[in-house]
Amino acid sequence: MNQDNRQTALDILKIPEYRSFIIARFFYVMALRMVTTIVGWRIYEITHNAFAIGLIGLSEFLPAFCLALYAGHVIDKSDKRRLLLTTTCCYLVCVAGLITLSIGSIINSLGTHWLQWLTYTIIFITGVIRAFAGPTLNAIVAQIVPREQLPPAVTLNTSAFLFASVLGHATGGLLIAHTTYLYSFMAVGLYVCIALYFLSAIAPKKVMVVNSEKKTWDSILDGLRFVYRTREVLGAMALDLFAVLFGGAVAMIPVYARDILKIGPIGFGWLNAASDVGSICTILSMTLRPLRRRQGLTLMYAVAGFGVCIIVFGLSRWYLLSYLALLVSGMLDGVSVVVRGTILQLKTPDAMRGRVSSVNSMFINSSNELGQFESGVMARLLGVVPSVVFGGCMTIGVVVFTWFKAPNLRKMEY
Repeated sequence: MNQDNRQTALDILKIPEYRSFIIARFFYVMALRMVTTIVGWRIYEITHNAFAIGLIGLSEFLPAFCLALYAGHVIDKSDKRRLLLTTTCCYLVCVAGLITLSIGSIINSLGTHWLQWLTYTIIFITGVIRAFAGPTLNAIVAQIVPREQLPPAVTLNTSAFLFASVLGHATGGLLIAHTTYLYSFMAVGLYVCIALYFLSAIAPKKVMVVNSEKKTWDSILDGLRFVYRTREVLGAMALDLFAVLFGGAVAMIPVYARDILKIGPIGFGWLNAASDVGSICTILSMTLRPLRRRQGLTLMYAVAGFGVCIIVFGLSRWYLLSYLALLVSGMLDGVSVVVRGTILQLKTPDAMRGRVSSVNSMFINSSNELGQFESGVMARLLGVVPSVVFGGCMTIGVVVFTWFKAPNLRKMEY
């Protein structure tokens, strides 16, 4: 990258609102990842059932997927800053619910059965919140930084997201090991409060008015039509969707940590963060040396390599090898994140960013939760290890299918 481009990336951090946004997103994502880590460990500790972990993903997937298109319509008609404040406050209420379920007297009065299902209920509500919050976090970036600075802004956003993911997973594991669930969820609540504080420092944003003559359903469908017509966006989303869906080995990490690798909660936290550590390495590398050509071809190779790493993880009985497999899978996944995110920001008109981001959320973000459920179902049908290996093989199969059926994606450059 030349000197001008490096300076452009640094200039973004000089924008006060962008700094507030990055800090807010960092702590919000940390809170999300900590909840994922703590709830996953707790549910498996209660049930000793891999399928129960899958139900966590299903609980969050259903509302996030079903509401995604409508959420995009609402986002484009709303002040995105106000919407972020509202959804973050609602998430804080959910964390308060998890704190309540961690009080000793409440646990004793409810019993493990009700504790499990009330936890699923709270996670379901967080899925509703994320249907609106996730796309809004992506859509608001274009209202904070100039258009010519969107590519480096996407890279920096991704870096902040991944750093927060790593620290969130690791912190969750450390808190589980050294404190109680009550104090762990209280720490999550603190991070959400910090995110709220920095979001409040962002000025209200102009509403990108949707054509008032259109019916709500027609407005919603515009996002789908745009993605379908823009084949580069559609191809990148679809490839990532199925890779995440079938390669969701992360969902089984609690089982591997407790029963296969026997590494305890601290090792579990770091193993959970391994793929994000790998993604950070890729993002930092691509910040200094961005992909200049053959981005589509590189994307396909990266997703195929991701599938191979999942197979290695599934078969491994050695902690270091398992960690390295997830680390490399994260490095390869980072390529996909950057390529897809850059295409999405550059190809989407300002007035449709909410709806297109919501379609992206349906394809990508919701596939994480659906992939977690798929992993739980396959673990129950095939066993934990065969289910993970099967997922890696299916990921490679999806790349082979896409290679022949979507030649435009293979030749894609930006």
